Amino acid sequence: MNNRILLVDDDQELLAALELKLGKEGFQIETAPDGEVALEIIRKKLPDLVILDVNMPKVNGMEVCKTLRSADQTRDLAVIMLTARDDEIDRVLGLEFGADDYVTKPYNARELILRIKALLKRIFPVQNNPTTKNIFQIGTLTIDLDKHEVRVDKEVIELTLTEFKLLAHLIQN
Repeated sequence: MNNRILLVDDDQELLAALELKLGKEGFQIETAPDGEVALEIIRKKLPDLVILDVNMPKVNGMEVCKTLRSADQTRDLAVIMLTARDDEIDRVLGLEFGADDYVTKPYNARELILRIKALLKRIFPVQNNPTTKNIFQIGTLTIDLDKHEVRVDKEVIELTLTEFKLLAHLIQN
C-alpha cells in the first residue's frame, strides 16, 4: 500500500504524530499547515486522500472540502475531517460539504487508520487487495500487468507493447 495522504492541520505536533503513525502503516504522507497551502499541494499532485482539520487560518477545512467538491479533478477525492468540533451540527455540515468521514479529536489512532483503510479500499478496491497486487484500477481504467491487459469500463483496449510498457511504468510510479 503506497497511497498518498495529505494531512492538513495548523497543529504541528498533531501533524508530526499522525505522519509518524501513518508512515508506519505504509502510507506516503505530505503535510500542510492550512487550507490555502493544501489546495496548492493538491493542484500540483493529487493525493489519494486528504485529512482536514476544520479550524485553520486562511482557508478553513469546510471551505477546502467545498472547493474540492466543486472541481472536476478533485470531485471524487477522499476526504476525512479530523477536528475538535464535535457538535452534531458541525458533523452534519462536514458531511454536507462533502467529507466522506468525520472523526473528532481526541481520536483513537487505530480507529482512524482503520477508517482510512476502509475508505481507500472502497475507492481503490483492486489496488488495495494483496491477492491482486499486479492489477491497478483508477476509476473505470483497469490495468492487469500479469495478463498485459487494459480495460476501460470492462472493454479491452488494444495497445502496442510500447504503449502498454509506458502505461505500466506510469501507473507503477
